[in-house]
Amino acid sequence: MFERVLIANRGEIACRVIRTCRRLGIHTIAVYSEADADAQHVRLADEAWPIGGPRPADSYLRADAILDVAKRTGAQAIHPGYGFLSENTAFARACTEAGIAFIGPRPESIDAMGSKAAAKALMEQHAVPLVPGYHGENQDAGFLAEQAQRTGFPLMIKAAAGGGGKGMRIVRSDKEFADALASAQREAANAFGDTRVILERYVEHPRHIEFQVFGDSHGNVIHLNERECSAQRRYQKVLEETPSPFLTPERRTAMGEAAVAAAKAVHYVGAGTVEFIVAQSDEFFFMEMNTRLQVEHPVTEETLGLDLVEWQLRVAFGESLPLRQEQVHAHGHAIEVRLYAEDPEQNFLPGSGKLLRLRLPAPSRHVRIDGGVIEGDTVTIFYDPMIAKLIVHDRDRTQALQRLREALAACEIAGPKSNIAFLERLASHPVVLEGRIDTGYLDRHLDEFLAGDEAPADTVLFAATTAALLHDERATASSTVHSSDPFSPWGRADAWRIGHAGKRIVALSLREHRYEIEAHGHDGHYQLRHGEATCDVHGARHDGEVLSARFDGTSLRLPLRTDAARILLHDANDHRHGFARAAAFAWESKEGAGGNQIIAPMPGRIVLVKAKPGDQVEEGQELLVMEAMKMELALKAPRAGTIENVSAEQGDFVEADTVLVRFAH
Repeated sequence: MFERVLIANRGEIACRVIRTCRRLGIHTIAVYSEADADAQHVRLADEAWPIGGPRPADSYLRADAILDVAKRTGAQAIHPGYGFLSENTAFARACTEAGIAFIGPRPESIDAMGSKAAAKALMEQHAVPLVPGYHGENQDAGFLAEQAQRTGFPLMIKAAAGGGGKGMRIVRSDKEFADALASAQREAANAFGDTRVILERYVEHPRHIEFQVFGDSHGNVIHLNERECSAQRRYQKVLEETPSPFLTPERRTAMGEAAVAAAKAVHYVGAGTVEFIVAQSDEFFFMEMNTRLQVEHPVTEETLGLDLVEWQLRVAFGESLPLRQEQVHAHGHAIEVRLYAEDPEQNFLPGSGKLLRLRLPAPSRHVRIDGGVIEGDTVTIFYDPMIAKLIVHDRDRTQALQRLREALAACEIAGPKSNIAFLERLASHPVVLEGRIDTGYLDRHLDEFLAGDEAPADTVLFAATTAALLHDERATASSTVHSSDPFSPWGRADAWRIGHAGKRIVALSLREHRYEIEAHGHDGHYQLRHGEATCDVHGARHDGEVLSARFDGTSLRLPLRTDAARILLHDANDHRHGFARAAAFAWESKEGAGGNQIIAPMPGRIVLVKAKPGDQVEEGQELLVMEAMKMELALKAPRAGTIENVSAEQGDFVEADTVLVRFAH
């Protein structure tokens, strides 16, 4: 086995590879950018070397710098993780030429599958089912428009060199085609440095099912069952599971055989994934092959009891596959979701910033956490904003979903906004519980998974207020006990006053709305008022994790955590509510801010400017497009009016909150 391995990646996957290497006694070498000097993968590795600036192009995409570190440290092999250089043929070839093993497929296999167009042509030769469309070399816009007409609408435009949903657009009529093509090509150029696209007939309401394949250098190729990835938003996977609740044993066998045939067609070595679209009619079509380890590989590991990174290392070292096809036996059901720093209520805008609090469930035989950050770390603007992967496993799908809901309820992230509440609603939604979701469901029904601007029920406000009161009383009492006058009558937090009943104001903030609750009483017994609603609370107790109390005589037990700054609780419907504590008598309204301007929601680069001073625009009209955190963001007019000033040009890098467009008053 290798003695020294360099991991040419960062974050969660670098930490994941390091853990397996450590278990096998392999010395690990990490590389890092300026932004990652204090990152966890740097701290976990046996040694770590700087390779350049914070942007991927200046560091993690610098094959020369990475190979230089490998040579200087005596690395025998390089594990590329996923993303960055993991599917870069030139890098794989350069490793081989330098006498360093590339822990991945042969360069020829990456070449064959790296282009969606070439991959489809190859699959066509090996009788693997394909979606009708065009995957040729002619990329003239007029010719592509003709091919679109021939393919028929709706159709899908896909970046030929892409993956991860980048450079993909659904087109439903010929009128939309030209703009969609330009947008897809622009995004493909930014993501992959390649503007080529393919066209496919768009299969309505499909399932996305992929098969994990593995090959060795001795000609053996097997599959390790499927993963259902149909829960997607804008082609980005949101929830992955195995086994698929949709497949019959017969269909699973047929798709597994097609996946192995696809891998054998390119003489595949190492870990790969063959992805299929499955129509409602039960027909399946080859979509693409990812020539690397996938983000969702842990669900396969949990049901098979395997370590796929160890398999990668052993196969790259020249060993045969540990199992034959007939020896692959799955047990139970596994599900994975990804915790992201993003704001689902703001079109899933990626976030950045310091993780002031990061609380995740304790790992167990049912719960696994694969993460790359800890509390106190910073989610930067330069890379994917994933915080951790949460994987659960149990004896069947029903139990696994229950494990998932419990694990999500135990998660808490403070600092950048997160998608936890969105994932909780997803894990409880009937379309997921019944296994009916297709790849477009979330985009069609996104409002079903978002809290929106719905005000919390008074019961929720009263529960949060009760917790705040208990917390403040406990904190004040503790401070008084340790003060110079522990018996001071002023060391109380019950608002007691001579001659009249004490009143306190508890102010809570949720989604930029302020709620003021009047409170009388102390020590778990309170009279509360919010507007016209009132509530008598008795016997309130909070053990740090659960609030129990009688609200107007009805006893409730609610999961709840609180400190001086925030309150997190789950209501009777298991919906998450994250309140911030606000000053009782200080409030500045922000109403109207932003109505006359467009500001940059985060740091990024302006890739398109569609407006100029003097233009008359309509509400919702797209005025600029910016690229940030590996995605394009369309910035639209907040109202109809006249443009007074545009302060950004194409190619400019702008900081968050920069005013980009001003409207005339």
